[in-house]
Amino acid sequence: MRKRLLGLLLIALLLLPSIAGAEGALLDDRGAAIPTAAPRRVVSLYGSYAEAWAQAGGTLVGATEGAVSERGMDLGEAQIIGTTKEPNLELVLALDPDLVLLSLDIAAQVSAAEVLEAAGVPCAAFRVDTWQDYARMMDVFTALTGRRDLYEAIVPPMEAAIAQTIASAQAQNAPTVLLLRAYSTGVKAKADDNLAGAMLEDLGCVNIAARQPSLLEELTLEAIVVEDPDCIFISVMGGDEEAALAVVEETLGQNPAWQGLTAVREGRVYVLPRDLFHYKPNARWAESYAYLYELLFEA
Repeated sequence: MRKRLLGLLLIALLLLPSIAGAEGALLDDRGAAIPTAAPRRVVSLYGSYAEAWAQAGGTLVGATEGAVSERGMDLGEAQIIGTTKEPNLELVLALDPDLVLLSLDIAAQVSAAEVLEAAGVPCAAFRVDTWQDYARMMDVFTALTGRRDLYEAIVPPMEAAIAQTIASAQAQNAPTVLLLRAYSTGVKAKADDNLAGAMLEDLGCVNIAARQPSLLEELTLEAIVVEDPDCIFISVMGGDEEAALAVVEETLGQNPAWQGLTAVREGRVYVLPRDLFHYKPNARWAESYAYLYELLFEA
């Protein structure tokens, strides 16, 4: 189990080398240098990063539609430049950006960075899987915008709240959990390679998929019954939540063995809200931890 609690105590030290190279240049998560001149024509290919850029005091001239549909942003005069997985690079280039923000988790955006940089457009690529990743990205963003005050207003209070929640959780008996990711086409067990899984680990939970790695390859009720987790969490992927949950019901819910699980019988099966656990929580990471804590220890 990774020791993220140590990261909570050392975050101030960890952040400093994460954003600066040997010559003081700001670096993205590829280790690539980002021009330090304050960018004024920024385009974001990822809705979460568009929101984070705004939280850092930046403005946008373009963003993908997820900034509106997923984050609820008012983009004003900024232009929609396609979708997260299909950004329109012609529109991006037409906006004459001096910086493009993108995600390393999305293959189409990694490819887009190669095209844009070949055309002379600076790009900054990030991978945000934990609250520490968000804090590091905000360190970079506020350095670019010159709004360190916004970093101080968001990150240290968030860090303190998360540390308190983790300390409270780890002082209690560790519950066993099963984390499921539901799609309209199937259901998979997940470990700590996602937002909810990483947070559950931080809170001291024992994910049965870590004890039964076969569950990550093939979701079998037999293995779940053997472990009989205290709580079951479901994270929904895709745009049709109703269809995804219907697949969970068809795949697992109708089986008597599922109905016999302690978590099912005692009503401890939870569908996680998308804004806190599917999309990046950004400034709401502490709220995500608190949400899980309440379900685990106070429900």
